[in-house]
Amino acid sequence: AAIAALNDACRAEPGAGWVLTQGVHALPEGDKLKAFAAVTAFTDFHEDNNPHGERDCGAFMVGDAKLFWKIDYYDLDLCMASTDPADPAVTKRVLTLMLAEEY
Repeated sequence: AAIAALNDACRAEPGAGWVLTQGVHALPEGDKLKAFAAVTAFTDFHEDNNPHGERDCGAFMVGDAKLFWKIDYYDLDLCMASTDPADPAVTKRVLTLMLAEEY
């Protein structure tokens, strides 16, 4: 539950901690704004995309484009995986937003 809450907070505000792929950068500005809104409002969690209850990934459509988002957990230096994703004192979250075709 702690990891899910931290992931919800990461997802709630585009900006620091978000990484956009080249495909997302290439989208028209209006579609990028729709994609950001879709990530921040995402609630379609189910067994297929949330088997561990961490709310760390999702998929959605913007127009004809399918997009994925995924949150990964790194140490504070962004060099390796976090030793404890539930502890924000030792974890930096990175949300990657990509076109499905870039996966």
